Amino acid sequence: MSEVRAVESTRTCVVELPSGALSLPVLRVEPPAPRATVILAPGAGAGAAHPFMAAMAAAIAAIGMTAVRFDFPYRVLGRRMPGPASHSILAWAAVFEHARLESGTAPIVAMGKSYGGRMASMAAAEDTIDPDALVYLGYPLHPPGRPEKERAAHLPLITVPQLFVSGSRDPFILPAERWDAIVETCPAASIAWMDGADHSFERSRDRRTVVDVAASVLAATRDFLDDVVSSQRDTPGGAARFARPPDPA
Repeated sequence: MSEVRAVESTRTCVVELPSGALSLPVLRVEPPAPRATVILAPGAGAGAAHPFMAAMAAAIAAIGMTAVRFDFPYRVLGRRMPGPASHSILAWAAVFEHARLESGTAPIVAMGKSYGGRMASMAAAEDTIDPDALVYLGYPLHPPGRPEKERAAHLPLITVPQLFVSGSRDPFILPAERWDAIVETCPAASIAWMDGADHSFERSRDRRTVVDVAASVLAATRDFLDDVVSSQRDTPGGAARFARPPDPA
């Protein structure tokens, strides 16, 4: 019997901006009988097709979850730097609703690399999206070397589980003691520390491939993601079919 593989597809999602409607490409990697959907937003300096993003999507699909990637409006419009945060939040809302229609009763996790995660947190804090959980891959607490410029006042407003995957050498969250203290103020939040990793989850003299780096990041989130699925499964009306598959060979 041949192996059933994840299906990759590109769809279109329309976001209504103040300047008018804009079509966003939505990249999906969907395994057979997905038990959850993970929406993965890129950082400010990269797009949905970046090798790390593609590797993360493949790793997510390998554990039985649909991975959905998208680009923010500024990138679709050919600009290098993010525009107003409100535009990125509108994009999150549009893609989230698109994913909800595709996901049925499966839980939805909002995940983002750096800027993409921060925009997800702002959207969740203002109830623009209502994911079952959020995962931040390198949350940018402040610009490097500017710890007084914190971007975390909204995080305690989020009541669903949050996981912050942080490199111990990431200049965007140092000093680590302050980052620990901030996360402690959030309900149901925790940090998954990547020892020796920087903002891109790479280590000094790192010879790992981008696939290896993505695999290590997913390993740090795996138990959290499985708990999200289990919580939804055990809730009355939840979908009991979302059971954890075996680890990929």
